[in-house]
Amino acid sequence: MIRTTVPTSVRKGAAIAGVAGLLVLAGCSGTADAEDSSTGTGTGTTAETDAPSSSASTGDYADGTYTADGSYQTPETVESVSVTLTIADGVVKDVEVTGDPKARETEQYQGQFIKGISDEVVGKSLDDLKVDRVAGSSLTSGGFNEAVASIKEQAAA
Repeated sequence: MIRTTVPTSVRKGAAIAGVAGLLVLAGCSGTADAEDSSTGTGTGTTAETDAPSSSASTGDYADGTYTADGSYQTPETVESVSVTLTIADGVVKDVEVTGDPKARETEQYQGQFIKGISDEVVGKSLDDLKVDRVAGSSLTSGGFNEAVASIKEQAAA
């Protein structure tokens, strides 16, 4: 039996390079360079979902059904989802999310997200609507939250 050993310095260097790569990827939100698909123009800006905008913070929303697109960065590509919310009295009554996955792994995660999103948002106030992880999918949430920010602007009375 022939046994080869990788020198410790090579193993440490590879581990450091791997950790550095993960930190770089973790710092990439992907939404800053994403196209604003609700208007069809690339603005280079993102909707802020952590802090409500002045029009969305009032809680006054016109009842109706609204649709917007959101995008998010995966390690392989930029993905997008289309979100349709039905709003009545400022509360989400129905949600529909459709995806157009470009990568096989994205297809799996978007599918899990789509199956679980209704339980997370139906019956919640539009003002309080923000998801982080749904059914094991965390990146899809970024696109969903971007679309919700656009819907809040559309529905602002």
